[in-house]
Amino acid sequence: MFNRPDTTRQVFEAVRAARPSRLYIAADGPRPHRAGEAERCQEVRRICSSIDWPCEVKTRYRETNLGCKRGVADGVSWFFAEEPEGIILEDDVLPLPTFFSFCDEMLERFRDDDRVAMVTGCNLISSHFQAEHSYFFSRYNHIWGWASWRRVWRHYDVDMRGWRSWRDSDGLSRWSGGDEFFSSYWNYTLSAAHAGNIDTWDYQWTFTCWRLGGLTVAPAVNQTTNLGFGLDATHTTAEAPQYVIDSPAAPLDFPLRHPDRVERSMRADRLIDEKVFGINFVTILKQRLLDRPLVRKVGRLAKTVLRQGR
Repeated sequence: MFNRPDTTRQVFEAVRAARPSRLYIAADGPRPHRAGEAERCQEVRRICSSIDWPCEVKTRYRETNLGCKRGVADGVSWFFAEEPEGIILEDDVLPLPTFFSFCDEMLERFRDDDRVAMVTGCNLISSHFQAEHSYFFSRYNHIWGWASWRRVWRHYDVDMRGWRSWRDSDGLSRWSGGDEFFSSYWNYTLSAAHAGNIDTWDYQWTFTCWRLGGLTVAPAVNQTTNLGFGLDATHTTAEAPQYVIDSPAAPLDFPLRHPDRVERSMRADRLIDEKVFGINFVTILKQRLLDRPLVRKVGRLAKTVLRQGR
C-alpha cells in the first residue's frame, strides 16, 4: 500500500472478512515535497492497524519512498522471505470472498508442481472465453490479486539481469511457440523494463515466470476488481479499458472442477493477446517506429536525403 486511503479502506475490509491468521503489511514512504502525501500515507497505515480478529501481524513501513518498482518488489520479497507461500494484494485490488478460497486450494494443489508458477484471481477475458472447468492455465501472470510460492519468487530479480542472455538464446521465441507478433511485442516491452524505461516491478515477475517455463492458474470467472483507475493512480490514470468493463468480478462455484491436465489454453492466451494487450500488426509497427535505434537510423537517412536534395 502507499497513499490512497479510499481504495485501501475497501481492500482492508475484504481482508478483514477473510480473517487471515497471519498478515503482512508493507507500505512505501511519502515522496518529498508532495503536499499532503505524508498525511495520506499515515491515514493508510492507520486504516490497516484495525486488526480485530486473532491474527499475527508484521509490518514493513518505509519512511522514504522507493517507488513502484523497488517498493513493491521489496515488500513481496520480504513476505516470501518469511512465508513459503501466500496471497498478494495491492491497495487498489478488491477481491471477492471466493478469491481467497480459490487461492488457498490452488496453493495447496500445485505447491510442489514446477509447471505452475503462480495463481491469479484476475480473468480479463471472461466475457469472451468460457472455460470448461473452474480454472484454466495461461502464460499470462496477471497481478491484480495473485498468489505464489517462495520456490518461484526466489528467482525474481527486479533488475532482470538474466534477460539478455535468455532472449538471445531464443528463450522468448521458444515461449511464444513461434508467434512472431507475441515475440516482437514482448521483446520490446521487456527490453524497456530491463533498461529502466518503465517504472514498475511486474514485467520483471512476468519474465521470471516465463524463464522458468511456469504457467499461471486463472479462474473461470474474474475474482477481483481494480479500483485504481483514475487521475490519482500511477499507471492506470485513464478510465477503465473495455476489457476491464467487460470482465466484472463474480463468485466462483465450489467445489472446484479441475482440468485433467496442466496445459495452457492457447485459445485463452490468443484472446488475452488480442483483447488485453492489443498485439497485432499495427501495435508491432508502432513499437518498431518508436524503437530508438530505428528512429536514429531513420533520422540519419532523412538527413542524407536532405543533403543530397540540396
